[in-house]
Amino acid sequence: MQITEQMEETQTNESPIVVGLDIGTSKIACIVAQRDRYGKLNVLGMGRADTNGGVQRGEVYNIQTTTEAIKKAVEEAQKNSGVEIKVVYVGIAGQHITSRQNRGIYTLPAADSEITNQYVKDMIDDMHKLALEPGERIIHVLPQEFVVDNNIKTKQPVGMYGSRLEADFHVITGKIAAAQNIKRCVERAGLQMLGLVLEPLASSASVLKAEEMEAGVALVDIGGGTTDIAIFEDNIIRHTAVIPYAGDIVTQDIKKECQVLRSQAEKLKVRFGCAIAQEAQDCEVITIQGIAGHEKKDISMRTLANIIQCRMEEIFSAVNFEIRNSGLQNNLIAGIVVTGGGSQMTHLKQLVEYVTGYQARIGYPTEHIAKGTKDEIKNPMYATGLGLILKGYEVLAEDAENRNNKKKVERIVVEEKPQEEAPKETFQQMETLDSKPDVKSEPWWKKVNKDIKNWFADTGVNKDFEN
Repeated sequence: MQITEQMEETQTNESPIVVGLDIGTSKIACIVAQRDRYGKLNVLGMGRADTNGGVQRGEVYNIQTTTEAIKKAVEEAQKNSGVEIKVVYVGIAGQHITSRQNRGIYTLPAADSEITNQYVKDMIDDMHKLALEPGERIIHVLPQEFVVDNNIKTKQPVGMYGSRLEADFHVITGKIAAAQNIKRCVERAGLQMLGLVLEPLASSASVLKAEEMEAGVALVDIGGGTTDIAIFEDNIIRHTAVIPYAGDIVTQDIKKECQVLRSQAEKLKVRFGCAIAQEAQDCEVITIQGIAGHEKKDISMRTLANIIQCRMEEIFSAVNFEIRNSGLQNNLIAGIVVTGGGSQMTHLKQLVEYVTGYQARIGYPTEHIAKGTKDEIKNPMYATGLGLILKGYEVLAEDAENRNNKKKVERIVVEEKPQEEAPKETFQQMETLDSKPDVKSEPWWKKVNKDIKNWFADTGVNKDFEN
């Protein structure tokens, strides 16, 4: 099979191929995609591998195991896509993720200075210098709103004039060690990490609609180890949070209460999971194989649903607390969008609406996918992987814009008009003046003496002194 290099462009009008690597608690997904002429993602291939305990609650706990899982997922993605994968955009999550609000102030050089991209970039760079707790690093600095001269509020100040620029920033931080462990695994797998993206931001990019982000919406991404929250209003990220339990703890509950293997508990959750016990029939029974030759076991659908409902109610009570904690509880006109692998159980939408009081929907990552894409990739469990690709294209577009701006500046400098030539007469006059010999002027007393001698000669007085 012919292998195409990842960043190679077969035609000048084709976009580059971008790869998203979602390192989750239960699985690692590698997705290869390329934008078509309509801006939709054409998924070329994907690969998936179990983490086998190498990742817990979003953090890498075993470098070797996680590296092997990444290799397996990438190899499968290469085989399915025919693309040689070299660089990837990677997601980060975990209980160590925190966020804060900060305000920046920038005094412009003059009272009527034009605000440029560079001034905005300088403000973002200043945010990266914030004092942090030991062992922390900044993952994202996200501008929210700008204020020009204490008066005009705007989301895009570039091109405006003023003397003072202020801005509110949403700063997301995480543990340095957690980020370094992810990078180490990616590099050991023979890949280069082009960007590290907070996973709920990636998921938001793939499942949220523009109208929802403007109206006010909370995205809830239920993964294996963590439930990630991102709240948007007026197309601005307002709040992010991480709840340290998700789908895996539901599996653990089923394992414990039904006394089955973990693998069996996971299958029960995925295939028969129901979030509202009243919707499950008590007379329906699931029969599973016994352990090590023991008798088969019958599990009631109502019993299974009761176990799931108790834990999901707890998770969404915590989500509701985070929404209130953000101060935006009255601003979520578009309600809650639930995505991720833990969102696939039946009747979850009704449970979310019952617990939180907000309208809800399940978020499928179909908004940016090209027609003809396989249904498998439209599963909510791949929302983060597809979102990482979209974020990758945002980075590429920003880099291209910066290069174009740099070229414009260089072109302006090169094409700057030379100084106008002076009239020919002026140069001739200057040449005449410059061509005169540089005669050293005589001392004043010699000149006076010479003038006196000339005067005596003219008047004949000089004769009286002749011998």
